[in-house]
Amino acid sequence: MEYGFTRLAVGIPSLALADCTQNLEEHKRLIEQAETADVDVLTLPELSLTGATCGDLFYQTTLLEQAEDALLELIAHTRKLRPLVAVGLPVKIGTRLFNCTALVSSGTLLGVVPKSSETPWFASIRDCNIHEITLAGETVPFGADLRFQCETFPALTVGIETQDRTSDAGILLNPAADPERIGTRERRKTLVVTGSLHHQNATVYTGAGMGESSTDQVFAGHGLIAECGNLLLETERFKTDSQLSYCDVDLELLEKNRLRNADTQACDNGRTILFTLTPSTRTLIRKVSPMPFLPEGAQGAHLEEIFAIQIAALRRRFEAAHSKTAILGISGGLDSTLALLVTVGAFDCMGKDRGDIIGVTMPGFGTTDQTYQNALRLMESLGITWHEIPIAKSVLQHFADIEHSPEIHDTTYENAQARERTQILMDLANKEDGLVIGTGNLSELALGFTTYGGDHLSMYAVNSGIPKTIIRLMVPLLAKSGAYPDVASQVLKDIAKTPISPELLPPDKSGAIKQRTEDLIGPYALHDFFLYYVLRYGFSPRKIVYLAEIAFAGKYARPEIIKWLKRFYRRFFAQQFKRSCMPDGPQVGAISLSPRGGWQMPSDALGAAWLAELEGLE
Repeated sequence: MEYGFTRLAVGIPSLALADCTQNLEEHKRLIEQAETADVDVLTLPELSLTGATCGDLFYQTTLLEQAEDALLELIAHTRKLRPLVAVGLPVKIGTRLFNCTALVSSGTLLGVVPKSSETPWFASIRDCNIHEITLAGETVPFGADLRFQCETFPALTVGIETQDRTSDAGILLNPAADPERIGTRERRKTLVVTGSLHHQNATVYTGAGMGESSTDQVFAGHGLIAECGNLLLETERFKTDSQLSYCDVDLELLEKNRLRNADTQACDNGRTILFTLTPSTRTLIRKVSPMPFLPEGAQGAHLEEIFAIQIAALRRRFEAAHSKTAILGISGGLDSTLALLVTVGAFDCMGKDRGDIIGVTMPGFGTTDQTYQNALRLMESLGITWHEIPIAKSVLQHFADIEHSPEIHDTTYENAQARERTQILMDLANKEDGLVIGTGNLSELALGFTTYGGDHLSMYAVNSGIPKTIIRLMVPLLAKSGAYPDVASQVLKDIAKTPISPELLPPDKSGAIKQRTEDLIGPYALHDFFLYYVLRYGFSPRKIVYLAEIAFAGKYARPEIIKWLKRFYRRFFAQQFKRSCMPDGPQVGAISLSPRGGWQMPSDALGAAWLAELEGLE
C-alpha cells in the first residue's frame, strides 16, 4: 500500500456449469496468481462457484451443499495468502435462497452480502431481517449493509454493489452475470465509469464468463475497473480460459476527491468488518502522465475546448462592461499571442470590428529583434490596430527619479519595465474606452512569477486558468487550424519555438534572448506537474517526488525533481499575496487559483512543513 496505492484484480474463471469441484480448482489458481501479482482485492463473478445460469438446479440440495463445501475449502486455501477475495455462491437460509457474495481473507470468512433484487430463484434481502448466518462452519455477518475495511490500511474500504444499495466504501465491487448483446459493452463501460465518477470511488465490475449456459444467452467474461470517472482496465471478452487482470488504484486520490465531494457520497450507516493485509513492496504498474492537465487520447479536442471557453468568457465580459475596445500588450511571446487570438475570436463572435482591438508593442531593454518582428507581423496579419510605444526613455527617467543605476540589473531594473508597460496599457484603456486583457497564465500565478502592480494587473485575465505547458501546445495547434492568414500561421509557429522569457534583461552579444525563465525558476513541465498534484489532490511532497520520478523517467533525475519542487513550494507559499487580489479570469479546468472560487489560502501561511519533508528525501 506504498504511497496510497492498492492493487485490484478481476478474476474470470473458466467455468464448469454446476460443477463446484472443478470451479474450486480454477478459483484456487486465480487466487494464487493474484497472490503472485501482489493483488490486494480479487473480485470473482456473480455465483462463480456454481455458475449463474443453473436455473432450477439451484433448488438441488447437492448443488447447494457442494457450493458450501467448495467455499469451506477455498477459505482454508487462503489461510497463507494475502488477497481479500470476493466469491459468489447461492446460500439457503431457512426456506429462502439468496444470491450472495462471500468475502474471504487469509483463511477467514468475513461476511456475506446478498443481492437485493428478487429473481425466479432468489429472494430479496428487503424482506429479510437476518443479520448473521452460519456458513461453512462459521457464524458471520450477513446483509447488504456490510462494508469491509483494512485494519492495517484504513483507507482501503470495500463495499459490494447490491442493486438497491450502493456502499460509501472507496472500493465498490460489482460481481455480475450480465449476458452479452450488441451494444452492452459500451453501455456497461459507461455505467461503470459514470458510477465511479458520481460516487468518487473505484468500481470493479466482474462479469460471468463463457462457461455459462448459452441456451438463450451469451456471457463474455467482461471485466472493468474505473477510478473517479477514468477507465483503468478492461479485459478481453469471449476468452475460454481463466484470466486474471489487475491494476493499481490510488486510494489517496479517492479520499481527496471524496473530501471535496462529500455531498455525492451515499450515506452508509452499515456495519464495518475489519480485515488485515500484510505489507507489500511492489513496482507501480499505473501509468503516470507527465502532463496531468491534458487527458490522454483527446489532446486536440481538449485544447480546442479550452480556446472556446476563453472566447465565451471574454465575450461575456465585453457584453457586461459595454467596452468599445480591447487593449493588449503584445510581446511576441506565447502568452500574449494566445490572449490576442482569444480576443480576435471573441470580437469575431460578437461581430465587432477587429480594428477595435488595440495591440501595443513596448520594446524595452531586453526586447530582441525576433520577438519584436513576430509581434508586428502577427498584429498586422490579424488586422488589428497596433501601436509601438518604446519604454526605455520613460524607465530611465524613473530610474533617475528613484536614484537607481540602470547598470544594476536587479529586480528593480526588471519590475520597473513591467510596471511601465502596465501603466501604458491602463491609460490607453481609459483613453479608448477599453478593457486591458491580461496575458498571465496559471503557472506564473502559482509561482508568483509576475510583477505586482505590473503584468499582475489587468481588467480580464483570459489565460489565468491555463498552465504554461498547455499554452505551449495550444499556439502551434491554432497555427495549423487554417483559421488565420498564412502569414499569421507562420508567425504562430515561430512564436511557439521561441524560448520563454520576460525579456527584461539585455540580449546577449548576438542579439538573442539571454534571460530564459526556465533557467531561473525551473522547467515548466515539472512545475505544472507539481501544481496539479499539490492543488488538485493535496499530495505530500514525498508522493509527488515518487510520481514525478515515474512520469519523467530518463528526463529528470530524483535530485533535480527535489530541487525544483523545493523552489515550487517556496515560491507558492511566499507569493500568495499576489493571488489574493488577482483579476477575474475564466476557470477552464479543475484547478483555479482565483481567491473568489478557486484556491483560498492565507497570504501568511508558511511552507516549512512541506520543505522539511523534502529535506528528508535527499
